[in-house]
Amino acid sequence: MQRHGRNPLVLLAGFAVLGVALAALLFGGDLWRAEERLADEPETPPAGRSPFTAASGSTPQIGDTAAPFTLPDFDGELVSLADFHGRPVIVNFWATWCAPCRVEMPEFQAVYEAYQDEGLVILALNQDEPLVIARRFFYDEMALTFTPLQDERRLVAAEYGAFLTMPTTYFINGAGLVTAVHRGPLTQSQLENYLSLTLN
Repeated sequence: MQRHGRNPLVLLAGFAVLGVALAALLFGGDLWRAEERLADEPETPPAGRSPFTAASGSTPQIGDTAAPFTLPDFDGELVSLADFHGRPVIVNFWATWCAPCRVEMPEFQAVYEAYQDEGLVILALNQDEPLVIARRFFYDEMALTFTPLQDERRLVAAEYGAFLTMPTTYFINGAGLVTAVHRGPLTQSQLENYLSLTLN
C-alpha cells in the first residue's frame, strides 16, 4: 500500500517562498531604497583622502587620528577639519529626511551654546541633499548657529563609516584624536558625557 505523504523539501521550499513574499510586502519599499542608496556609494573614497576606506571596513576608532576632510559650507566657503586643530570638534552626519537627526539638533545647539567659550566646534555634515532644502531646515526651521557642511556624494560619510547609519557622531579632541563615536540620536546629557572625554 503506497503512502501519500508530503515531500518535506517541497514544504520547506513553499515556506521559503512565502517568507520572501511576506518580507517584500512588509519591507519592500525600504529594501529597494536601501539598495538604491548603496548603489550610489563609491566603492572606495578617493585615493589619498585619508587612511580609512569604506572598502577595507576600517573607519576611525577611539584613539585614532580623525580622517582629514575639506568640504564647502552652506555659503560655498571651504572648511577643513585641520582648521580647528587644537580645539574640540564634534562631527555629526545628518540629513533632513532622517527623523532622529532632526530630533537631536536642538541638543547640539544647546551644547554648542554652553561650550562655545571653551572653543567647541560642531561640524554638521549634510548628506547629499539639495542645498536649498538643507539650508532651509538648518537656518530657518531650526535656527542653528554652528557650522553646516555639504558632504556631496557622502564621501566623508563613507570614510567615517557613517553612510548607512544616521545620525552618526564623532568626538575629536584638540590633538585630532577620536575620543568617542556614537551611532544614533544623542541627548544633551550624552553629549556632555562625551565632551568630558574630549575637552581635556
